Amino acid sequence: MEFVSDQMCFACGRENPIGLKLIFREEGTVYAATFVAEAAHQGYQGIVHGGIIATLLDEIMARLVWARYGRAATAKLDIRYRQPAPTGTPLEVRGWITAERRGGRAMETAGDLRLSDGTLLAAGTALVIRL
Repeated sequence: MEFVSDQMCFACGRENPIGLKLIFREEGTVYAATFVAEAAHQGYQGIVHGGIIATLLDEIMARLVWARYGRAATAKLDIRYRQPAPTGTPLEVRGWITAERRGGRAMETAGDLRLSDGTLLAAGTALVIRL
């Protein structure tokens, strides 16, 4: 399988009309992005759908490895939902590398989703494989 960037990624693609259009930034060892969910991203009224939250966490962790080491993909993802994430409010998603495995070919990562006041909404871990 070929990994070709065509700007249609659901999470970060600038050309995807229904995508999240995340813009990433580095903050030391942490990779971060801010996202404001709209009604189209909700499950229950005013609450971000859990699949969107999983996408945010997956993308921040995998994209961090991609940015630092080149092509990468998630092999395992684990999410813990702590509190409902509100729509219409800035959400901060962050990711960082916690360990290297297999001689640096596999990266253990962690991430979280928080409100701007620091309230934890969700946390996750992932195993990201360098391709």
